[in-house]
Amino acid sequence: MANKKTHIAFIIANSSNVPYFIWFAEKAKNNKEYCFSFISLHHSKPEMEEEIKSLGSAFYWIPFDHRARKSSMLKVIPKLLSLFKNIKPDIVHCHLFDDSLPSLLAAKFLGIKTRIITKQDTYFHWLYAPGIVKFDRLNNKLATHIVAVSEECKHFILEKEKAEASKVHLIHHGIRIDKLSKSEESIREELIERFNLKNKIVVGTIARLIDWKGHMLILDVAEQLIKKHPNTVFLFVGQGELKEKIEKTAEEKGISKNIILTGWIDREKIPSLFSLMDIYLHAAKYEPFGFVIAEAMLNAVPVLSTKTGAALDAIEHKENGYLVNYDSVNEFVDGFEFLLNADKVSIGEKGRLTAIKMYDFEVMWQSYINLYAKAILEL
Repeated sequence: MANKKTHIAFIIANSSNVPYFIWFAEKAKNNKEYCFSFISLHHSKPEMEEEIKSLGSAFYWIPFDHRARKSSMLKVIPKLLSLFKNIKPDIVHCHLFDDSLPSLLAAKFLGIKTRIITKQDTYFHWLYAPGIVKFDRLNNKLATHIVAVSEECKHFILEKEKAEASKVHLIHHGIRIDKLSKSEESIREELIERFNLKNKIVVGTIARLIDWKGHMLILDVAEQLIKKHPNTVFLFVGQGELKEKIEKTAEEKGISKNIILTGWIDREKIPSLFSLMDIYLHAAKYEPFGFVIAEAMLNAVPVLSTKTGAALDAIEHKENGYLVNYDSVNEFVDGFEFLLNADKVSIGEKGRLTAIKMYDFEVMWQSYINLYAKAILEL
């Protein structure tokens, strides 16, 4: 009789389409040792459902309203209890706070012995909702294994959330190089025309327009740089609550013509957008990981970043990128001048090779498979 596959319930909240969920489903399709059930807690039918099902994995959607967070968590616990009883996972693997608390409670109640949480939303409660931190710590107690997605994330979990050191494992997020590093000339030309980028120095940042991503700091940096380099444009790629404030501040500084808020750009166009950037600028105060940092590096764009997340782990200052302190406009200006006058091709290529070594999805996949195998042996 064939050995039973280890069954992992892979759970996330508030995300309709998670690329690495689909990539895990692709890897699981022909895997002889592991199978996955994907569970989404979301307010509407998730976009990724049909694609994951087409790859042969089970997919379950449980309605969840993030606007009524507390009551929604309470409502999904009995649904998760029923689902776990039905599908009988060997491992429950959570990814964000809103799915972790109800899923870990349900799994603990049912006696599921391996309970993993990937911590990719550290700092948020600490900075903006300190009353919730005690529940982050509860999650750490309920989990048997805790995955930190960067060294900064790991230190935070240990020092601020006081997690047991023996539970904590460092596994970086991974990027599918074949999917996220292919530029297309027709898309490049369309983006150049749409945003008037011809003969411009292009500095890009891809992030939600929210306070802690550092957009207001970038405006201060831009104000200084545009005086010396008036043909520089700053692409703010993303949507969010700061849009009007950014537009108003840019107008007050007299740099509106140099600040381009692109709004949403389709995912398949992002590699082509990276190919137009002279510098990728990341100004977040904290970043548990920062997928876009890894993506920029994989696309050989020189990265100028605060000392956080994926940048801090991968960038060797002035060799394959440039690191600055969060609150220093002068350091950002110096970093821009350094990268503008350096061999950008060489720095970008060094960054790309580093990112392939550290942030290739195959590395992520194998690291999780190793963790699952270790967890099962510990039982």
